Amino acid sequence: MTQYGFFLSCEEFTPDELISQARRAREAGFTRLAISDHFHPWNDAQGNSAFVWSMIGALSQAVDLPVTTLVTCPTVRLHPAVTAQAAATSGVLLGGRFALGVGTGEALNEHVHGDAWPSFDQRAEMLEEAVEVMRELFSGNLVTHRGRHYTVDNARLYTVPEEPPPVYVSAFGPKAAELAGRIGDGFVTMTPDADLVGAFREGGGADGKVVGGVKVCWSADRDEAVDRVHRLWPTELLPGELAQILPTPAHFEQASELVTREAVAEAVTCGDDVDQHVETVRAYARAGFDEVYVGQIGPDQDAFFDSYRELVLPALRR
Repeated sequence: MTQYGFFLSCEEFTPDELISQARRAREAGFTRLAISDHFHPWNDAQGNSAFVWSMIGALSQAVDLPVTTLVTCPTVRLHPAVTAQAAATSGVLLGGRFALGVGTGEALNEHVHGDAWPSFDQRAEMLEEAVEVMRELFSGNLVTHRGRHYTVDNARLYTVPEEPPPVYVSAFGPKAAELAGRIGDGFVTMTPDADLVGAFREGGGADGKVVGGVKVCWSADRDEAVDRVHRLWPTELLPGELAQILPTPAHFEQASELVTREAVAEAVTCGDDVDQHVETVRAYARAGFDEVYVGQIGPDQDAFFDSYRELVLPALRR
């Protein structure tokens, strides 16, 4: 049965707001949390970029829900050994209720050290090696690794959970979905695409979890909701590899000028039509997803949580 979680956006909300949302999500009946990992927001209108590992530590003390990163890039901005330590500590704090979602990253967040941004094939190769390094370290054993992209010299994690955190690999195309099936314990993608799920399963992920996420904007005023999404999240509609290669929020703002309000109204679930919200989320269950995380765009969080508690989540579970 598909599990329904709430998505915490570090790009749009302050740390205090994220903690409050996590508590509200639990009260509303969401059974788990996902959280983004960004150095920059997608645009200045979003206006935040809390450090995800600090947030996970705070969440572990605020709620008892499982937490998954959607997603962390363990290859450029943070070395996989440092990411492994952060993930292991998170697993201990959450009593084993932590999952590490990983991906090949975006230049937006990973270019900040001044490193050249690699091609996708190289980034996929780096991710595969990073996952190997992290799994070795999760064992709690002494690790020395000298690979093509990473060196680890006599490193050991002393604080590790009883079971290693599962590693879910993000993918947006068949090639990457096959990689997720080969190296991951699960697969993360943001569209309810049954073909991608099939590619993951055929690539070796027969028993792995499939995890997705979707942003909505619940509001009694649909027009206002569309305007809000168009201002805050037009980046959701940028095509192709732009999200992976544009380096700054300013570049995303420039590209987003091509995203029309009409396109947002057609693509994003806005307003208070319960059936539409139910259908948007249920599409993931039909495509074979095990977990789907819903994020509410904008400040009207109370109306969202009240409506999902009373109307949307009960309909999804029927």
